[in-house]
This record gives sequence, C-alpha cells and structure tokens, in this order.
Amino acid sequence: MRTQRQVVDYSLQKRALLRDVHNGKVGTLEVCDASPYLKNAARFHGEPTDERCPVCRRDNLTLVHYIYGDELKHSAGQAHRLADLPVLAMTLREFQVFVVEVCQSCAWNHLIEQYVLGRDALQADELDQGGAVASSASGRHRETGSSSHRREGRQ
Repeated sequence: MRTQRQVVDYSLQKRALLRDVHNGKVGTLEVCDASPYLKNAARFHGEPTDERCPVCRRDNLTLVHYIYGDELKHSAGQAHRLADLPVLAMTLREFQVFVVEVCQSCAWNHLIEQYVLGRDALQADELDQGGAVASSASGRHRETGSSSHRREGRQ
C-alpha cells in the first residue's frame, strides 16, 4: 500500500517462539490459545494464506487485520478485510493495523506485523514535492536575478 509506514515485523519473535515449542520449552497449550472472537474474526474477515500452521500442520493460516485509531471511535479494534484498508487509508488521517495469523484447527495465533496507514503520509509527500518544486523555481529565479545584476555591473 502506498501510505504504509512505520512497519514492525514480528517474524523473529515468531521463529524464536516456534523453536521453543518444538524443543519442548513452551507447551502447545500456551501458544494455541486463540479466543473465540479471534477465530470468528478469522472466519468472517480473514484472508486465507497458502502457509500451513507451524504447530499442527493440518490447516492453512488465516490473516486477520485489526485497526486502531482516534478517528475510528467506536469501530476501533474491529477486524477488516485487506481490501477495505486502502479505502480507509484514503479517508482517515492515520490508523494502526495489526496483522495476526490464526489457525482455525489448533487455535495457534501470533502477531506477525504492525504498520500505520492513512492520508497523512500523502500530505507529507505532497508537501515534500511542493517544497522541492518551489525551491527549484526560486533557485532558478535567483540565478536569473543574479546574472542580470552581473550584466548590469559589466556595462
């Protein structure tokens, strides 16, 4: 997405946790604890993936996108489809997206990514482009003005 920024990837945490599960340091009941709400969000709002569950290997994982932000008011914390996020990013100034992977079979769940979306990034880009255009135009004006002063000085 064009306005995606401040991305945090939790893949290293996930890898360390799975290593501990496979070594027996952490029990599967501790990591396979998705709430019924999370499992329902995965069922109705989730995006299926081709990746198998790293714990049970029975089912493919589903990604759930939760959004939070001041402008969302009562809808903060709700799950949304990935296709809804670009529309929200153009209408809201800024909101955070938390991506959670869920296994419907064994209830494995893990936060895999977090990022910020919103049109504030577009405004910053537009300001940067506008500032660059203004400075280059004023630079040309200064060059023209200084060369005309030099011509006057030579005559």
